[in-house]
Order: sequence, then structure tokens, then C-alpha cells
Amino acid sequence: MLRKIVLASTSRYRADLLDRLGMPYNVASPATVETPNADEHPRDLALRLSAAKANSVASQFPDALIIGSDQVADCNGLTLGKPGSRERAIEQLQRMSGSQVTFHSGIALLDTRTATIQSASIPTSVTFRILAGDEIEAYVDREPAFDCAGSAKIEGLGIALMQSVRSEDPTALIGLPLIALTRMLGDFGVRVLGPH
Repeated sequence: MLRKIVLASTSRYRADLLDRLGMPYNVASPATVETPNADEHPRDLALRLSAAKANSVASQFPDALIIGSDQVADCNGLTLGKPGSRERAIEQLQRMSGSQVTFHSGIALLDTRTATIQSASIPTSVTFRILAGDEIEAYVDREPAFDCAGSAKIEGLGIALMQSVRSEDPTALIGLPLIALTRMLGDFGVRVLGPH
């Protein structure tokens, strides 16, 4: 019997990525507070929020595999999440200008049948170009990535802000590490290239 797959996210970016795997899935809106704990490392925050998102919808799906994911940026020790506004996006991009930023993409897969969870954090190192103030404002006005950690979308115009990108999973920076997810699904008996 095929397992029900649930994406615990309302992010269109994550849904677009999960669509690439060609598997049927449901979407559920997670109820989580995305505030970091005191002295919480960005990697640990991404892992905690990923698991919290999956767990927050578990009671709705008693026999399913639930995917939770979150991304947090680390810029010279400062945690950067979703800016939420034009002003905060400009501040984040000014801070990241000329810097190397690590984006921690957390992923969790919860099996509600057994209450077993797997999780991983996939780091992506991004070096931003030195950005002029008018470039930052032009970017924010043309592609308002207010719902993206670090205020930039590599899959869009944000690529023009970047000097280099290093990651073991090119989908991690967009928001859902598909290589890790494919492995986790396999561990739970779901073959992405198998019958659906």
C-alpha cells in the first residue's frame, strides 16, 4: 500500500520543488512560531522548526509521511530569517553585501504510523557580490523576496546578487533539499522512482 505524503508547508517554492518528484501529496498548513531560542545556532533552529512543522499537523494524518522544512541564514554569526518587509529586506541585503552567508536548509520526515522522525540540515555557502545601494533597492523592487530567508531568490533575479554558491544539493537553497528527502523517503520504504 502506498503511503500518504504530506507537505507541512504553504510555501509555493517548496510545493514547486516537491512537484519535481512526480508523487501525489497533500498540503497542510503548519502552526509554528519561528522565533529562535536564546543562543540557538541557525542550523539548530532550521532543524527544530522543520520537525515542529511536521509534528504540528501530525494529528490530522495518522498514517502518513509528513515533510517539514525550514531555512535560516547565518551571516557572520547573525541569524537571518524571512524579512517580511521591504525595509528589512534592504537591511539584510546590505548586511550580506560582500559576505559569505551560510543558508541552513532543514528537512524532517515524520512517519506518523510509528512516530519516527528523520531530519537533516543541508548547508549552502553563498558569497554575495559587493552590492551598491541602488542595486539592492532595484532588486527588492523587482523581486520582493520578503518570504525568503536572506531576502534573495537564487531561482530568480537574486542570482545576480551572488558571486558564488557551494552546496551538496542544489535544491536546498530554494527551500526543500530533494536529495536528502529522496533518501529519507527510501528509508521509509517509498521509492521516488517506483510505482505511485
